[in-house]
Amino acid sequence: MSDTIRQDAAAPSRLLSSLSLRDAGTLIGLIIIIAIFGLLAPDFLSQRNLVNILQQSSINACLALGMTLVIISGGIDLSVGPTAAIAAVVTASLLVMGTPVPLALIAGLGIGAMCGLVNGVLVAYVGLQPFIVTLGTLSTYRAIALIYTGGNPVLGVPQGFRTLFNGSVMGIPNSVLMVAVVAFLAWMLLKKTPLGEYMLAVGGNEEAAYVAGVPIALTKITAYVISGLLAALASMVLIGRLGAAEPILGNLWELDAIAAAAIGGASLMGGKGSIVGTLLGAIILGSMRNGLTLMNVQAFYQLLATGLIILVAMMIDRVTRGKG
Repeated sequence: MSDTIRQDAAAPSRLLSSLSLRDAGTLIGLIIIIAIFGLLAPDFLSQRNLVNILQQSSINACLALGMTLVIISGGIDLSVGPTAAIAAVVTASLLVMGTPVPLALIAGLGIGAMCGLVNGVLVAYVGLQPFIVTLGTLSTYRAIALIYTGGNPVLGVPQGFRTLFNGSVMGIPNSVLMVAVVAFLAWMLLKKTPLGEYMLAVGGNEEAAYVAGVPIALTKITAYVISGLLAALASMVLIGRLGAAEPILGNLWELDAIAAAAIGGASLMGGKGSIVGTLLGAIILGSMRNGLTLMNVQAFYQLLATGLIILVAMMIDRVTRGKG
C-alpha cells in the first residue's frame, strides 16, 4: 500500500519529466530541420530570413496556443479559421468607418471570444461532441463572414492599426513579441493556476475530475473562449500586415494549429500538452515551409511534408503513452 502511495506521489514529477523530455525532442527536431535547410538553402540562415520565419509563424503560433488549451481539456476547435475571419472583417470595417483603434480592437477580440463561447456552451451544456460542434460552426461562422461583407474584401485599414501589429521593436516584429507574451500567459495559466490543473484533469479523466469537484462545464467553456480570442488576435496580425480583411481569411488555419499542437506534444485524447512544445511546433512548420519555398519546392510537396510530420508526431505520442 505504501509503495502505491509513493508511486502516486511520484506521478506528477514523472509527468513533468516526460513533458520536458518531449519538448527537448521537439527542439532537437527543429535544430535538425534548421541545419538541413541551412545547408541546402544558403539564404535560410540569414538574420532577415530567420526573423521572417518567426514573423510568419506568429499567426499559427497564436492559434495553436489556444488550440492546445482546448485539446488539453479534451476538445477540438475546427472553427478557428472562420472565427478569425468574422473578427477580421468586423474589425476592418469598423476601422474603415473611423472607429478608434482600441474600440475596434476590443470589438474584434470580443467577437472571437463570443464565437468560442458559443462552441463551449454547445459542448459543455448541450452535450454535443466537440468535433461535430466545431465542424458545424466552421461553416456557420464562415457563412456569417461572407454575408456580412457580401463576399467582398474590406480594404483601407488605417496605417495606425497596421503599425501596431506590423511594426517592430529593436528589429523584432511586434507580432513575435505579442506571441511571446501570449505564450507566457498561457504557460502561467497551465502551470500556475487552478484553471490549468482543471484543464489537465478534465482532459485526462473527466469522470474522475467530476468526482473531485472540478467545474467541468466552466473549464471547457473557458478553453473555447480563449481559443476564439486568440483566433481573433491572430487575424489582427494578418490584417495589420495586409491592410485588408477578407471573409475567406483563415482557410485551413485549424489544420495548421492542430498540427503545431500535435508536433509539440499535445495528445488529441486530451490531458496532455505543452505550451513550449506548441511554440516549437509552429516554428517547425514555418521553417519547413520557408525552407522548401527557398528551394523552389512546389506547394503540394510542402503539404505532403506537413502531413508526414503530423503522422510522425502522432506515432511518437502513441509510443510515449504506451510506455507511460
